[in-house]
Amino acid sequence: MSKLRTERQGGFLFLTLDDAPTRNALSAGMVEELRAAFDAAAADEGVRAVVLRGANGTFCAGGSMGDFEKGRQSAPAAGGRDPIAADNRRFGDFMTVLAGFPKVLVVAVEGAAMGGGFGLACVADILLVHKDAKFALSETTLGLVPAQIAPFVVARIGQAETRRLALSGERIDGTEALRIGLANVVCEDATGLETALVVVLRGVGRCAPGAVAATKALIAQCGALPLAQVLDNASEMFARQMRGEGAEGVAAFRDKRDAAWVDKIEHLPEDKT
Repeated sequence: MSKLRTERQGGFLFLTLDDAPTRNALSAGMVEELRAAFDAAAADEGVRAVVLRGANGTFCAGGSMGDFEKGRQSAPAAGGRDPIAADNRRFGDFMTVLAGFPKVLVVAVEGAAMGGGFGLACVADILLVHKDAKFALSETTLGLVPAQIAPFVVARIGQAETRRLALSGERIDGTEALRIGLANVVCEDATGLETALVVVLRGVGRCAPGAVAATKALIAQCGALPLAQVLDNASEMFARQMRGEGAEGVAAFRDKRDAAWVDKIEHLPEDKT
């Protein structure tokens, strides 16, 4: 049975973690479904953005305790790599896919975002949170390390805040998540979160998909490549866009009309929980 609900509305794909017994934990099955959904969305030219959220009042409780127990019972082959390490590293590959996703990734968090769920929040392009949401890097309280999410958390909130949260297991709410730069928008209630999500998607729908992909790639290069190389690459991106989508964008602005790529959204899919 699927643990991931999917719904398409125009160019917007809504993915909802839905595994109430585990509080939407990142089991191997859940990660496999998510990976397949994101791979398909990346290849689908009609998808403009993905919205990721959780059902049943929880975003994601983190790693699967059942999977942890199964892994602990597996014995490393003589002279070979520990299967626990191999499984853990595969989750890092999944996180890398999300971080490099060429479409807009919007994450909306209500309830708990623990461990790996915190990691998912950190790869969002735009993160909306309920003020009472709860975030924690809880791995060290279980005697574990935030192995595959640590680089993405540091990239999001910096080393100082990552050290504070990872080395204390402290839980923070949506307001604190906004203060430390984890969240982009904090909402007072569920209605406010839905309204904010519609506003964000309306904005995304006005942006050209090729320009979005190029801009995400450009931002990823900043700090990772020498400045001169980034600027050289940026100039080539700009030229390609000017000769492509930019021609339509400039014409639409001149003619005071919507560009051909504009995708409007008035409301979100109905919650079926």
